[in-house]
Parts: sequence; structure tokens; C-alpha cells
Amino acid sequence: MTPDSLRIPVAVLAERRPGVTQWVAEVWRAVQVLEEAPPVPPWTLLREEDGRALFFAGVSEVALHPTDTENYKHNLEAAEPLVWVTLRPAESAPGVMLQTVTVDPGEAHLYADAGDDLLEALPMPPGLRAAAESFVAAHHKERQFHKRKRDRADPQALARRGPGEGGGA
Repeated sequence: MTPDSLRIPVAVLAERRPGVTQWVAEVWRAVQVLEEAPPVPPWTLLREEDGRALFFAGVSEVALHPTDTENYKHNLEAAEPLVWVTLRPAESAPGVMLQTVTVDPGEAHLYADAGDDLLEALPMPPGLRAAAESFVAAHHKERQFHKRKRDRADPQALARRGPGEGGGA
């Protein structure tokens, strides 16, 4: 964390529903990111109906770093900005844990490639969006693309090489 980094607390709701095959007893997924946490402990059952159970998964912090504003900017410019929630299988009840919440699509991609993690892309809450927009406005610096130029080959130098010099086959 740098002094200019920002951490924004958010709450996550997760759903458990019955599996659809004999090999999977239940399926978990994050369903909503809230700006305010309900006044209950993590993994409190909030509602249960038709075999589906809604839980308050807990609180996580969305970390914003000045070096990653390009990723945040692309996310915020999308038709619907997203927040990504990662749930990770756990040995203890209820069987999953809240791993991370991010607005950085690059970071989310890393979790998508990591083993058994469950990654959900959800709509970004308005307060989180406003905070991310303010952060990008304060810290984003456009980076110019610099095409690397290769040294030009000297055809005369190639002609001056004697036999056996210069790595031929």
C-alpha cells in the first residue's frame, strides 16, 4: 500500500443453492455487493426459500492503487461498471470463504485462473463507483505508447565478416 492508496469497505451477499448433478451437492455464488454491511456476523443466514439460502458473506475492502488507474478507468468507462467477488472453498463451515473484492479487471483475471476460486462479476454499487471515479480523477496519468526502435542492421558489417564468423549453421 502506498500513502495514496485507498481502501473502501464493502459487504457481500452470497447464495447457496442445490447442485444439479449427483456429483455436486451445492453451488455457491456471490450475488450482490452492498455499500453498508448488515448488523450481523459473517455467514449469517438471511433468507431461505425453495432450497436456496442467502448469506451475509462478510466485509471486504476494495483496494485502489494509483499505479492501477488505467484498469479502473477502463472498467468505469464500460456500459455497466463491474465489481468482482472471489469466494474460495474452505474446510470450515459453510464451505466457502470471502477471498477478495476488486474493481480491477486485471486482478480479477488472476483469480479466474486460480484453481477452485469462484469468481462473480456484479454491478458496481453507486457509492463505490463514485469513490473509484474520484480516485481515478485524482491519480490517473495518461501513459504514452513508446514504440521501441531497433538498431538498423549495417549491411557493410555483414559483408566484412569472414567465413566462420557470426554464427551461421
